[in-house]
Amino acid sequence: LTRKYNAKLRLGKGFTLEECKKAGILPHYAKSIGIAVDHRRHNKNENSLALNAQRLKEYQSKLIVFPRNKNKPKAGDSPADALKDVQQFTGLILPIKKEDAAQESRVITADEKKVSVYAQLRQARAFQRYAGYREKKAKEEAEKQK
Repeated sequence: LTRKYNAKLRLGKGFTLEECKKAGILPHYAKSIGIAVDHRRHNKNENSLALNAQRLKEYQSKLIVFPRNKNKPKAGDSPADALKDVQQFTGLILPIKKEDAAQESRVITADEKKVSVYAQLRQARAFQRYAGYREKKAKEEAEKQK
């Protein structure tokens, strides 16, 4: 997953090597079962790493791997009873679940109506803007008094 302009969660170019390792999938095997692996990507935080590793585990749990030779199935192949009545999946595989960030509406209280948030923001911005000037002036005053 990548974040563009730190706002929208979207599908990326592939999973990192670290995400594959945490999910217990070898990168070479991941490519063979349809998982894109991007060796150039790196994880910047633990949350996205855990989320993507969980998505990989979920994908692997739903995956049905057909054996090359149905008479001689290998260790990673799905059992014979799982291969019956299987339909091809069409659509977006494991879409990103978006969290509902909407808050419930409520009535504005009388105290909230009295306070001007815009004025508070402007006041805070002015304090921040002139903080260095006020600090310098306070130092000069302290030195004059000595």
